[in-house]
Amino acid sequence: MKAYQITSHDGLDQALQRVDLPDPQPGPGEVIVGIRANSLNYRDTLVTMGGYPRNDTLPVIPLSDGAGEVAAVGEGVTRWKAGDRVAANFMRDWVAGPIDETALRSSLGGGVDGMLAPYVVLPEHALVRIPDHLSFEQAATLPCAAVTAWNALTAADVKPGQTVLLLGTGGVSIFGLQFAKLFGATAVVTSSRDEKLDKARGLGADHTINYADRPEWHEAVLEATGGVGADVVLEVGGNGTLERSLQAVRPGGAIALIGLLAQADPPSILPALLNAQRVLGIYVGSVAMFNTMNRAIAARRLEPVVDRVFPYDDAVEAYRYFASQKHVGKVVIAH
Repeated sequence: MKAYQITSHDGLDQALQRVDLPDPQPGPGEVIVGIRANSLNYRDTLVTMGGYPRNDTLPVIPLSDGAGEVAAVGEGVTRWKAGDRVAANFMRDWVAGPIDETALRSSLGGGVDGMLAPYVVLPEHALVRIPDHLSFEQAATLPCAAVTAWNALTAADVKPGQTVLLLGTGGVSIFGLQFAKLFGATAVVTSSRDEKLDKARGLGADHTINYADRPEWHEAVLEATGGVGADVVLEVGGNGTLERSLQAVRPGGAIALIGLLAQADPPSILPALLNAQRVLGIYVGSVAMFNTMNRAIAARRLEPVVDRVFPYDDAVEAYRYFASQKHVGKVVIAH
């Protein structure tokens, strides 16, 4: 089969290669999935450059995100049959309960082989059934960004009437916006581009802030919340935005620390102490979380936001477009 592999840590142009690999065969307890679509996450660009903890396996088939149909099952498999529509969990071996080192080392497309191939082999415990109303392109967006946003908002115990602050309009933030509205919360979205904020308002954002116009954007959050501050923030920027997030969140509020898009020296954590704020480290989620999220998506017929779809042969171009940060929501590769 014609698959993709990351063969070095020299950056996208050198690292990502199209290669011939044998078709996988299922062993006991394993499932072969014919992949119909993939999607990209910021983490996928980092893996091509190396230095990502627990994600330095070489060579490795990239991407955590993919959806498709069960093609064959191995001996002893009882949960799945040929034709089932499935996706795989980001961490292959985090089924339920607290995370541990074994789970952390099983992240698809970094620690172990991922999903950018015509066929992949996975243990039956790693798979979830995708909602019936979603296309494969839509379902492929769920494993990393959607589960991360779901885990963050549920860990922060978001309630109806609370305010959730979403930084930017990438995959996690847009899913965070959709889930915040599903939970009955008020959503505040930031971006440096008015056209992206227009799209966010179309998805239900109650307040939008252009941080190019308002560099002290935490002040705009306070204005939008009557001086109180947000109850929860999905912090995707990391060190570069954390200081303002701490200022934008109310005393006793929560910061779900997810990403590292904005590099800077680490800020003081004293405000979190003095304001009794919770900082929650969020690293995607378990199979159990994925299944719970999918039930909510199916019940509300929520549809992921797909910005652009690239053909499988143009996977490198999909990476480049994703890296340009022009997208709102998810960038998808269709087989």
